[in-house]
Amino acid sequence: MENPSAQKLIHKIQLDLFKNGFNIETLIEDLKKLRTYAMDEQNPIATKAIRLTYEHLEENGAFLIPIPEDEPLEDEQGDGTSAEKTMSSENNLESLDYLLSLFTDLKNKNNMLDLKEYNKAFLAF
Repeated sequence: MENPSAQKLIHKIQLDLFKNGFNIETLIEDLKKLRTYAMDEQNPIATKAIRLTYEHLEENGAFLIPIPEDEPLEDEQGDGTSAEKTMSSENNLESLDYLLSLFTDLKNKNNMLDLKEYNKAFLAF
């Protein structure tokens, strides 16, 4: 995101995760603030990713989505069930931190592709 306040908020969220660990209430509150910046920048992919992230956190009490693969792999039948096999029941803070880092540069094509993959994973979860 280009807004300096959004950049500071992303950094704050990442720092809070690193220093204080996983505090779901603060995290959800900060993500809702971050979403307003994404809406201001009129970026529907980022806006959706942020909304799906905090909804996922509210519903599950943890971040359970893995980091997207470099090359999305279809299973042998091609029915898309391979994503379900990589889902975890453990809080994946590394993946959450990576997702947050994607928001710092929305002009990067690869970041946008990964955000789309996260969105797909949230919807499949």
